[in-house]
Amino acid sequence: MRVIVMGQQAFGKDSLARILEEGRDEVVAVYCEPDREGRPVDPIKEFALEESLPVLQPGDFNDAAALEELAGFNADLMIMAFVNIFVPEAARDTPRLGSICFHPSLLPLHRGPSAVNWPIIMGATRSGYSWFYPSDGLDEGDCLLQWECEIGPDDTVIDLYFKKIYPPAVESVIEVCDLFRTGSPPRIAPEESEATYERRCTKRHSRIDWNKPFEQVYNLIRGTNPAPGAWTTCNGQELGIFDCARADGDGISSRVMDVSDAGITVQCVGGRILIKRVRPAGSGKIPAAEWAGEAGISKGDVLGE
Repeated sequence: MRVIVMGQQAFGKDSLARILEEGRDEVVAVYCEPDREGRPVDPIKEFALEESLPVLQPGDFNDAAALEELAGFNADLMIMAFVNIFVPEAARDTPRLGSICFHPSLLPLHRGPSAVNWPIIMGATRSGYSWFYPSDGLDEGDCLLQWECEIGPDDTVIDLYFKKIYPPAVESVIEVCDLFRTGSPPRIAPEESEATYERRCTKRHSRIDWNKPFEQVYNLIRGTNPAPGAWTTCNGQELGIFDCARADGDGISSRVMDVSDAGITVQCVGGRILIKRVRPAGSGKIPAAEWAGEAGISKGDVLGE
């Protein structure tokens, strides 16, 4: 097949590399976001140029010239691997077999741009990825295939995405091509009554309320680690909270219950959080015990004020 690969960052680049490595399909063009001043060259663009592939970066797919250029590649399929820009129907339907898009959740659950963060934050125990036929709606459309995995009780975003979802997702791009090559790729209609939509997880959502149940606090911390990063305040200064563990114990919420070489233990409702790594304002990430010593933190101090 003649394939267009559209994508960004590492997943787009690795998906492109996997198709080229397999060698059964001809990549006729690579599409990615326009360059942004002050940012490094996108890995997929850099790799595509190294492979002497045509690279296109239109800012608007509604532009007639951009659509004409897309049609000129006479592609059979467009594979959308990690796409942040809106691609209208006219562009998606230009290839002979249309377009297929990747999303790191079990659609129709967790439609939206932070589909790895929110399942962890919400305490879900399963996630995965989907390849779907995109429509003009947010991550809406029938599914081609899905893959499921467990979310461990201590998994962070790095654990779930990079260690569990990412490797089989890159490999699955070959299965996607194979399914279209058969001439009758599956179309599985989503159960819309089960659909959820979440907005982008930002700093506004990742502030810790130490007066919440400790499981909720722990899920928020691991579900925003490493980005956007959970945070609190101490003595009026912002403090990023990263690697943590759950601990037993009762007491008054938001108070520091222990300071040790292992870190700082803070009371929540029904349990405690052992903070192992933090990022003080204007600093990089450091062991929580080191920060506690420098900041003079002791038992009884209150976080979040």
